[in-house]
Amino acid sequence: MSPARKPQAGHESWDAFWAEVSGGRTEVIRGVEVAVPSDMPLVMEQRIEELRDSEAEEDLQELVAMLFGGDVLGEWIEAGMGVLEFQTVLTWGMAQAGGRDMSFGEALELVRSGGGEGKPAAPKGPNRAARRSAPAKRSAAGGGQSKRTSGGSTSSRRTTSRS
Repeated sequence: MSPARKPQAGHESWDAFWAEVSGGRTEVIRGVEVAVPSDMPLVMEQRIEELRDSEAEEDLQELVAMLFGGDVLGEWIEAGMGVLEFQTVLTWGMAQAGGRDMSFGEALELVRSGGGEGKPAAPKGPNRAARRSAPAKRSAAGGGQSKRTSGGSTSSRRTTSRS
């Protein structure tokens, strides 16, 4: 049996070690100081998938709290944060949590190009009910409706039995 290893110098526990490793950086966003995410909670991807079609504000608050902590969403809403701004912050936060040091400008460009992370929590397009009630899009390259095929070319002829 090998002797128990001592923690490295300066680290008395996992929590102390991880706090040092994660950097403890903060940013002020809409007047609210938030910790810069340094890791993605394991449950976050699962919760995003489960809540993808949810329009409940409390579900959105849960996801934002997982990423930034506390009730920052409520504070951002009170501070007048808009949808594009929220999508940008969420994209930036998800990148930081994933280990990519992205600037706010890069996050904005990603959101504008349609590749931002803000879509699951704050969809850019119409909500699910609006999409379902919208008229169906036209098909075909020309955009016109398909012409009905004549019955003569698609029907089968009735045959008589040969008894």
